[in-house]
Amino acid sequence: MSALTPQSDMPTPTTDKITQAAMETIYLCKFRVSMDGEWLCLRELDDISLTPDPEPTHEDPNYLMANERMNLMNMAKLSIKGLIESALNLGRTLDSDYAPLQQFFVVMEHCLKHGLKGKKTFLGQNKSFWGPLELVEKLVPEASEITASVKDLPGLRTPVGRGRAWLRLALMQKKLSEYMKALINRKDLLSEFYEPNALMMEEEGAIIAGLLVGLNVIDANFCMKGEDLDSQVGVIDFSMYLKDGSITKGSEGDGQITAILDQKNYVEELNRQLSATVNNLQAKVDALEKSNTKLTEELAVANNRIITMQEEMERVKDESSYMLESNRKGTKPDRTSNGSAVSEAKKHLKEETQLRLDVEKELEVQIGMRQEMELAMKMLEKDVCEKQDSLAALRQQLDDLRALKLELAFKLQSSDLAGKQKSELNSRLEEKTNQMAATIKQLEQSEKDLVKQAKNLNSAANKLIQKHH
Repeated sequence: MSALTPQSDMPTPTTDKITQAAMETIYLCKFRVSMDGEWLCLRELDDISLTPDPEPTHEDPNYLMANERMNLMNMAKLSIKGLIESALNLGRTLDSDYAPLQQFFVVMEHCLKHGLKGKKTFLGQNKSFWGPLELVEKLVPEASEITASVKDLPGLRTPVGRGRAWLRLALMQKKLSEYMKALINRKDLLSEFYEPNALMMEEEGAIIAGLLVGLNVIDANFCMKGEDLDSQVGVIDFSMYLKDGSITKGSEGDGQITAILDQKNYVEELNRQLSATVNNLQAKVDALEKSNTKLTEELAVANNRIITMQEEMERVKDESSYMLESNRKGTKPDRTSNGSAVSEAKKHLKEETQLRLDVEKELEVQIGMRQEMELAMKMLEKDVCEKQDSLAALRQQLDDLRALKLELAFKLQSSDLAGKQKSELNSRLEEKTNQMAATIKQLEQSEKDLVKQAKNLNSAANKLIQKHH
């Protein structure tokens, strides 16, 4: 990182202002945040010149705001992706002490603060993202419960603390993405709180809201009664996302195994959910069978009752016909006495007839209900069969993933064994090389000795020749 102070001995007032501006915006404007695979890259820019140049480059506010939006969007991508991967690997409910989760809330806070208009108060300008978040309950009625809970928390004294508590409760409710989308779609309401080129007013805000959907797979639990959300300092920790130069190509295999394990966990979770659905459907089928049995029993009772009533009606008809015949044959006083009995018999017959009609209507209703229950049972059986087929297919995929995992593990072991063999071979070659170097040195030394002996012999021969002469 280059120094933020100019190298001149007597800084001018313009240089001091530029240096102060650079120090205030160093985390967003001095560097461009970009994605290199799964890692973060910081590339230094000359957005603000630190030398007394009369015409510094990139002083356009729109350019700076666009650069800040891009940086925040990339940081949000990295934060959300890292949070999901670490949470799935952890396999438990997250709490407020989990570092990736803390960094996610810090990034979200910076995104919500970007381009926020300041409200003038007695103490100066106050910038708080609690105002836009309060609008969500007007757009989505379900958010009113969160807003009421935040307002009822006793330890929150500032709007910033309320906004942080709202974000945590929305994540616990798994509705953060839905609330942010509803808020971003109402630019007319957001224009009261944000500048026109703020992140929440541009396309980057919609992209971040779409990325938040992935957080619905995370289970989080926060206890905010004893947590001090008012005085927390929101600083982005870039060290969690910077690429380490010591990582080798062997991490690619680990990444593949991690991806396969994630797929395996997803398939197992889907299998568990399907099993629960099948169990629920089976319970519904059992309940319908019990209800069908009860209806069948009631239908049999109704049929018996109808048969009894029909027999009663036949008996009443026989009695009435007999009484009419006896009245015709009898005397006039007998007709008067029997007339009342006949009228009573007719009244009883009318009541029995009405009762029979009511029973027949009830029987028709019971038959219609039985047909509807049979149709519902057939549909449930068809749904159960489809769920069982999909469950069998998912189990087959799970077996295939397990076989692929074993194959990759075997290949990884084979590659490790091959690496060990190569390292042993390299060590042996180094030993042989050292031995050959020592042998070469010995041969060179012996060659020097032979040359020396040859010179001595030549000198002795020359002496002998001179003596003979």
